[in-house]
Amino acid sequence: MDAIFDACVDLLIYLADIFGVTYKEINVWIFCIVEPIVFTVMIWYIYILKRKLSKYRD
Repeated sequence: MDAIFDACVDLLIYLADIFGVTYKEINVWIFCIVEPIVFTVMIWYIYILKRKLSKYRD
């Protein structure tokens, strides 16, 4: 588990260097901005697919 965490932290540090931001900033962007948007879009898409599926069942 420690190896996975360390690899993720290293990846975030690497991405922060690429984008010219700090580790904390890239962390906020990913987990407070991007992830909730992706989650919301995913929930919306699942809802749409369920509606389409229910039309075919009826």
